[in-house]
Amino acid sequence: MGPISEEIAAFVESVAAKAQRLETPCGDGTMVWRVWGEGRPLVLMHGGYGSWTHWIRNVLPLSRQFRVIAPDSPGLGESATPPEPHTAEGLARIIVEGLAAVVPSGEAIHLAGFSFGGVLGAHVVAQLGERARGFTVVGSNGMGLVRSPTPLERVPPGATEAEAMAIYRQNLQSLMIADPARIDPLAVYLQSQNAPRARVRSRRFSRSGALAEALPAVTARLGGIWGGRDATAFPHVDERERVLRQFQPDLRFEVIPGAGHWVQYEAAEQFNPLMAEFAAA
Repeated sequence: MGPISEEIAAFVESVAAKAQRLETPCGDGTMVWRVWGEGRPLVLMHGGYGSWTHWIRNVLPLSRQFRVIAPDSPGLGESATPPEPHTAEGLARIIVEGLAAVVPSGEAIHLAGFSFGGVLGAHVVAQLGERARGFTVVGSNGMGLVRSPTPLERVPPGATEAEAMAIYRQNLQSLMIADPARIDPLAVYLQSQNAPRARVRSRRFSRSGALAEALPAVTARLGGIWGGRDATAFPHVDERERVLRQFQPDLRFEVIPGAGHWVQYEAAEQFNPLMAEFAAA
């Protein structure tokens, strides 16, 4: 690890160190949760091949107003591999059981799910029932709609660190971040740490209708935040809004112009106040 990577790793650890770290059962091991701040609980679920660090630019700003709870989903990040078969309902059940230990029973939860986290999040809030007061979908698929192809390259065995980092950068440009100038060393480092640890293959969930299938059972207030240049949805972001409005016609749906799929990272300055409004409503 070079000096720049060491500096970035220290920054990520400094954000993690401000959180309380909790563990709940997951398969033969544990699911890892991090909690920042105080107040009403805001649960942030990360995307596929990711970890809580998908929210690295959001947890501290949002913790000024909320108790921010960011888990590593089962089979991703530091959390243990869940039992087979991996289904949205089964993974959500592990998360719901963990939430019962992390959030006191009398508190209503607002959950925001990014990408695969929104697919799982729909099943989590459906299982939570009245305990979930709000559900914000952030750049998710899983709605049975046409998904723009986003070819990703695998890091081959024996690749040098420089070669691997170039591939991670290219994958970020293909899928996650619209403006290449915003693919900074932190984003590349996070991708290099998160992707190799993934043991749950999430893309099949996002290609399905798994999110939409859970929405009839969701009683929480729905909302949506998308990047206007989300590689998985552009130029059909309005189709995602249409699907969500079938379930709650008066929902709030916001598009951040120019931002890509990883909207809360690329456009954190616009995203954070929006997310706070959604969660406070």
